[in-house]
Amino acid sequence: MKFLKVFFSTAHGVLGFLFVLVSVLITVLAVQTGLKAVGAEVEESAEMAIEAIGLLAIAVVSLQIAQTITEEEVVRDAHISAPTRVRRYLSRFMVVVVVALSIEGLVGTFKALHEEPELLPHAASVLVAAGLLMAGWGVFIRMNKEAEVLEPEAMEAAKSEDAKVDE
Repeated sequence: MKFLKVFFSTAHGVLGFLFVLVSVLITVLAVQTGLKAVGAEVEESAEMAIEAIGLLAIAVVSLQIAQTITEEEVVRDAHISAPTRVRRYLSRFMVVVVVALSIEGLVGTFKALHEEPELLPHAASVLVAAGLLMAGWGVFIRMNKEAEVLEPEAMEAAKSEDAKVDE
């Protein structure tokens, strides 16, 4: 059983590292796109700048996923079973997803306004989806809070794990 724990921690560490590498690659692409925007015509420049913002948003998401995987699965070596841990783990991912969708929705809105106004409903639907995810996440947290009352020791264990990450 110890072998499996080491294997999964190592696998999560490698995946976290790969997410960091992808984030760096996407950041480099965003910088290249931004630099191209400086020398381009005004219309192309705005489009490239918006594209660079979208790439940076994806890079941030990738970096946040790497951080979450590393902290939750490698550093804390948490086993997702208690309601507190489930809420904390899902909350970290939901923050990343909702922020990324919101940024992509805004980028899509600006792009549609300047290029293809008929795509505005598509951009709006991304923003609506982000809002629905956030509302659903809020309901989940509210309902999960009741379970935490039944297991106060799980909250203490989760808080003690934070000290592990802060060291």
